[in-house]
Amino acid sequence: MEENKFNFEEEQNSDQAVEQSKEAVKADAKDLAKSSKNFIKDIFSFRKDTDRDATIEAIKADIPFKGATAWILVCSIMVASVGLNANSTAVVIGAMLISPLMGPILGFGMSIAINDIDTLKSSLINLLTMIVLSLLTAFLFFKFFPLGTQETSELLGRTKPDLRDVLIAFFGGLALIIARTKKGTIASVIFGVAIATALMPPLCTAGFGLATNNWSYFGGAMYLFGINTIFIALATFVVLKVLRFPMLKYANSAKRKSIARFASLVALIMMVPAVWTFINVLKESKFDNQILQFVKNEVKQNDALQFLNHDKDFESQTFELNFLNEVTEATKSDLFNEIKNNPAYPNLRDVTLKIKGSDTKSYELISNAYQDTRDELKESKNEVSNLKGQIEELNQNITGLNQQIEAQNAAKKTGIAFSAIAKDAKIRFKELEYFGYAKMLESKDFIKVDTVVVASVRWNINLNDSIRNVREKELSDWLKQRLNEKNVVIKRE
Repeated sequence: MEENKFNFEEEQNSDQAVEQSKEAVKADAKDLAKSSKNFIKDIFSFRKDTDRDATIEAIKADIPFKGATAWILVCSIMVASVGLNANSTAVVIGAMLISPLMGPILGFGMSIAINDIDTLKSSLINLLTMIVLSLLTAFLFFKFFPLGTQETSELLGRTKPDLRDVLIAFFGGLALIIARTKKGTIASVIFGVAIATALMPPLCTAGFGLATNNWSYFGGAMYLFGINTIFIALATFVVLKVLRFPMLKYANSAKRKSIARFASLVALIMMVPAVWTFINVLKESKFDNQILQFVKNEVKQNDALQFLNHDKDFESQTFELNFLNEVTEATKSDLFNEIKNNPAYPNLRDVTLKIKGSDTKSYELISNAYQDTRDELKESKNEVSNLKGQIEELNQNITGLNQQIEAQNAAKKTGIAFSAIAKDAKIRFKELEYFGYAKMLESKDFIKVDTVVVASVRWNINLNDSIRNVREKELSDWLKQRLNEKNVVIKRE
């Protein structure tokens, strides 16, 4: 009998060890997955930290709007209006922090989530009152403040919401209500949400639109405020439903059912504009982004095109390109083809594209015309400078003539004609070869002003100095008497 050379028992034991090793690996993998799942669950779970009763009481306490809360709202609106008018971001942020607008919005979302009809009514009434008072305060500020009609970037930034505003409102609302439900309110989160969602500035901008009769500003700002309100309330509703806040029970079953239906209807009504707003804003954001991409990729990359600017309108689905140079038909055809058929711009296929080129033949003609205009302007400045010199000279001449006229008028007031005085002077003083006189104002102490008659004379050259002095003294005394003046000065020519 032959001996068997193969040991099947050892092979069987080896297979069992491999199977055991695989089972151990699987068990370790399951434990790791379970541990990871529990770890992630512990990180993101916040039901254990929820204080339901305290949350409901805190939200209800912030809903009423009267007394100090009303005055706080008026003050915050005034601060925000000044900040928007002064274009100061810091001042606007300060107004957001003291604004009490968030209370009724959270109450609105909570009342629908827990089927509380009384809280819903209170929230809506107080929210409407806050909105009316805010608009009235902002309207009065911008209407009567002397600098209230100035448009600033802070104001204009609240007139046209986009997708980012929707996301900010929703996720800001989520952060706020999660912080509210946590045991021990996180004040920094509440302040941060107040700044991020910016409920106050849109109402101030709407008041500015009313004060300036700019209905587009009013509509855009109220649209932004509506987005913030709806999505913060929606976030509140979602979080409280996730946390399974208890529904309010009513003794009357019929009343409970009717209120439950009403709450569901309000929730549905709230969801419809939220979804509609999100979809519209998303479409407009895609439209704007693809317009910018089209300009960047198809227009600015073309060296033959001298691009000036572009205009767009989402409502009318129009897109206009403006160029400095003339645009050929071939180029226009290429641009129309790109916007209609390029898969990179699916939201622009139904857009009406308008292309406007310059009326001139080339950019060079525009540059030459601009240079000619600058030269003409320079020449005009030189002419103006020359005219100013001439005007100054004429002013001096006019001043001299006025002085002569005043002297003549003064002589007329004495009742003595110059010709008569000149003849008498020549008769009395035969050595005179030239004679003239005029009145002059003088001041020795620069306070008191005196009138002096200055007589200009020229004597015969043969007359010596001693006799001239005597004659001038005699002439001075005679002129004082003849002209009835106290001060007479003789000046030799």
